[in-house]
Amino acid sequence: MLGWLVNKRLAAFEKNFDYDVDYMRDMYSASPRAFWKFSKILGISEYRQDVPPVAWYAAKIAATLAEDCGPCTQLVVTMAERAGVNAEVLRAIVAGDEARMGEDAALGWRFARSVMARDIAGSDALREKIVDRWGRRGLVSLALTIASSRVYPAVKYALGHGRACVRLKIGGNEMAVHGEARAANPGH
Repeated sequence: MLGWLVNKRLAAFEKNFDYDVDYMRDMYSASPRAFWKFSKILGISEYRQDVPPVAWYAAKIAATLAEDCGPCTQLVVTMAERAGVNAEVLRAIVAGDEARMGEDAALGWRFARSVMARDIAGSDALREKIVDRWGRRGLVSLALTIASSRVYPAVKYALGHGRACVRLKIGGNEMAVHGEARAANPGH
């Protein structure tokens, strides 16, 4: 009975976002217990308090792109569009064009990339700006979205469902994603 409900919810999510959730079906099939443990990450990945959506999504996209998962990045872009983030701003975020993404998005994006690159000095300076602008809850929101955004692609790749970024659909138009946009650091 519970398996039927899980499959129904997964199918609804898949249809709503045009996103393949076969990795979650495989996980549930192998271990319902693992599936339920994994599903708790959703609460972490949705946490956003005191930070504007554009900054939060910029950090989320930067972290997801670093994991090189096209479908996951597309999912985040779609969610950002539905949350009201402008398509031009999203294109700038994906391209890494700080001048076009706006101040709030650029701060979230730079912070995510700095954290992922383990740039202590850069992260410290950006963290201070974030706390000044959005407070400690804003900082926690960004920290959790950066961490959780990296989990989904990692699990998908580990289970054999990962796919590299090639093109994203933003505002009804396709956009290529280049390697430098994905790289969190020179070694990636």
